[in-house]
Amino acid sequence: MMARMLPIPLSLEAMEAAPVRELPVGPSWQYEPKWDGFRCMAFRDRGSVHLQSKSGQSLDRYFPEVLAALGALPLTRFVMDGELVIPVSGGLSFSQLQMRLHPAASRVLRLSRETPARYMVFDWLAEGGRTLLTTPLGERRTRLEAVAASAFPGSTGSVVLSPMSLERSVAQGWVDGGVAGLDGAIAKHRDAAYQAGVRDPSVMVKVKRIRTADCVVGGFRYGTGSTQVGSLLLGLYDAAGLLHHVGFTASIAHADRPALTKRLDRLRGPSRFTGRAPGAPSRWSTERSSAWEPVAPSLVVEVAFDHVTDERFRHGTKLLRFRTDKKPVRCTIDQIAPLALPAKPGQGVTALRASKTLKKRTAVATVRSSRAPPATRPQAHRNAMRRRS
Repeated sequence: MMARMLPIPLSLEAMEAAPVRELPVGPSWQYEPKWDGFRCMAFRDRGSVHLQSKSGQSLDRYFPEVLAALGALPLTRFVMDGELVIPVSGGLSFSQLQMRLHPAASRVLRLSRETPARYMVFDWLAEGGRTLLTTPLGERRTRLEAVAASAFPGSTGSVVLSPMSLERSVAQGWVDGGVAGLDGAIAKHRDAAYQAGVRDPSVMVKVKRIRTADCVVGGFRYGTGSTQVGSLLLGLYDAAGLLHHVGFTASIAHADRPALTKRLDRLRGPSRFTGRAPGAPSRWSTERSSAWEPVAPSLVVEVAFDHVTDERFRHGTKLLRFRTDKKPVRCTIDQIAPLALPAKPGQGVTALRASKTLKKRTAVATVRSSRAPPATRPQAHRNAMRRRS
């Protein structure tokens, strides 16, 4: 029924952002935070509400509190584009989002009460019986702000207007390492229509925030069907001196693999992962998780990474260099700790205000930054359901 009544079908694909190294400059662009959450389209036709991931899968049963909040809005028919996030102390939790993808309705309901999700709305695609897909973004944003001011004002409810700025310097602050929970910045051309399913760099781009860490090489895996190293297993020490497996890097230059393999072979021995070890059960486990070779923890590498979940790199990292100048014991897990919120009240995630221009740059935490290409996404089921902007 909903698909027939709304002017936009439920099969509508989300507009994509093309990855770039630098934010575009000019008055025709607007900038938005890139949230670390699930991309989600919200459809409502009178009493019927539907949440849909970017892959076209229903998210209704996993976020009952957001469904209820959208159903309680003083609007009877609309289509929104936004991001589902879960605020926690100190920022946002992607791990809590993944926990929602659970088959037990009772557990989902309990989590919805303990850690309620928030829907960050950044585009207004249909209202009543009228589609806005061909309307320029600038006009869609103006209408969205007017709707938000009356229907869901404030920044702490279940439905929140995602901030926007016309100042590139503000967006650059989001990229360089600002508020916890942000994944970088998005730039959108204000004269553009909504291009469903399209990734056009002249219309919408993204710059991801990249951090670096120095890690111990605690093991390696051979390449598939090869006698040469395919990936390095990375470790970090905690405060108690335990070495935890935190991820891997496979971006090893082919010319370097023969010599590196010989070097690693000389270091082979018993496992020195005294904390979490490769192959332990996790949402990232695969059939190859236990096929690895332990080595003495004497090599240190610097890697670039984007996301950390449960003290582990969510994606494969980019190998930047070997650190012969750094002692392995100095490679500590605090390097990948979540970025802290600024100390001053009113400058955290909940303080990002929705307006045409954010004239005050958000306070930032210092992190080392690098422009590494986007990492390959894991293939696990839960991450497959994750739809990011």
